[in-house]
Amino acid sequence: MAFQTEFEFTLPRGYVDKDGNLHKKGIMRLATAADEIVPMRDPRVQQNPSYLTIILLARVITKLGKMTAINTSVIENLFTADLGYLQELYGRINQLENPNIKVDCPHCGNRVEVSMDFLGENAN
Repeated sequence: MAFQTEFEFTLPRGYVDKDGNLHKKGIMRLATAADEIVPMRDPRVQQNPSYLTIILLARVITKLGKMTAINTSVIENLFTADLGYLQELYGRINQLENPNIKVDCPHCGNRVEVSMDFLGENAN
């Protein structure tokens, strides 16, 4: 099983470019440490911490419709519903969670899904 680093999405409304084309499907990649650290030096973030979201999304969205060059202007011009959707997706794919895997129960033979607790946080 390969480690997934890119995630497809479909915006609820879609981005309308300057030519009137609607772009709804896209790809977001996992964030790196640099994606979260580098924007902190940006003057726009220093003046308005909320702008961090705009820069982060511009860095991690690798494709939107036929567009492959996503910049802050694109993110700034998204509809509010789409921005909220992308913020939620970013949080969901980048949070550290224990992965779930499907295994066969050694007692009953049924296929069950279990959480892999690598950090021992759920140990009693």
